[in-house]
Amino acid sequence: MDCIFCQIVAGKIPSQVLYQDEEVLAFRDINPAAPTHVLVIPKKHIDSLADVADEETPLIGRMVKIANRIAREEKVAESGYRLIISSGKDGGQVVPHLHMHLLGGRNLSSKLC
Repeated sequence: MDCIFCQIVAGKIPSQVLYQDEEVLAFRDINPAAPTHVLVIPKKHIDSLADVADEETPLIGRMVKIANRIAREEKVAESGYRLIISSGKDGGQVVPHLHMHLLGGRNLSSKLC
C-alpha cells in the first residue's frame, strides 16, 4: 500500500481527524495553504475524479455535504470557503487518491473564478 491517503485511512500514518464514517475521512492538511485546510477523502481508493464509477457518484455529493458541515464547525461557512478537487497531473493533483481540499479562514480571491 503505497498511497499515503490509504495509509492514513488504515491508521498507519497519524492525522488530525475531524470527521470519519464508513465511507469518508476528513483530516487537517499537514502543509496548510490557509488557516483552515482540511482534506476530505473517500476511504475507498479511487485514483482521481476521472476514475469515479457511476455507482460511486453519490460519494462525491456525500463528500461535499461533509465539507459543508466541517466549514460550519470551523466557523468559515459564513465568511466563505473554497472546495477544490484536482484531477490528474495537469489538473494539479499531487496525491493519486481522490480528495477534496476545504480552504478558508482568509480571503481566497483569485482570477480563477
